[in-house]
Amino acid sequence: MAMDSLHSMRVMIVENDDLNATLLQLQLEREGLHVVGVAETVRSALDMIDVLHPQLALLDFCLADDEDSTPVAEVLAGRGIPFLVATGMDASRLPGIFDAGVTLAKPYTGSDLRQALAKALRPQ
Repeated sequence: MAMDSLHSMRVMIVENDDLNATLLQLQLEREGLHVVGVAETVRSALDMIDVLHPQLALLDFCLADDEDSTPVAEVLAGRGIPFLVATGMDASRLPGIFDAGVTLAKPYTGSDLRQALAKALRPQ
């Protein structure tokens, strides 16, 4: 898929670390994506999906307060919205729902992110 197809695509970030979220937002905007929102919790992420209608989501697996992004991945997969999940964990330890998305191993480079985006947006 040509990367120009990313241009102005609406993307949301689910990440509870402000610095990571900011860096990711800058990387995504550099790729031409339009970041519509950053959610720090499962609840705010689910609200954002309903209100902002993202076309793509980037999830951090581990969130604050012992939450993880599994419920968000379930909603995204159910609605056919592509997503990436970033984690330092072994991908085989993620809940099965994450198989519907693309796993991005932390730490990752800008090149890793571009490849994962292209893979997530490839027609099934």
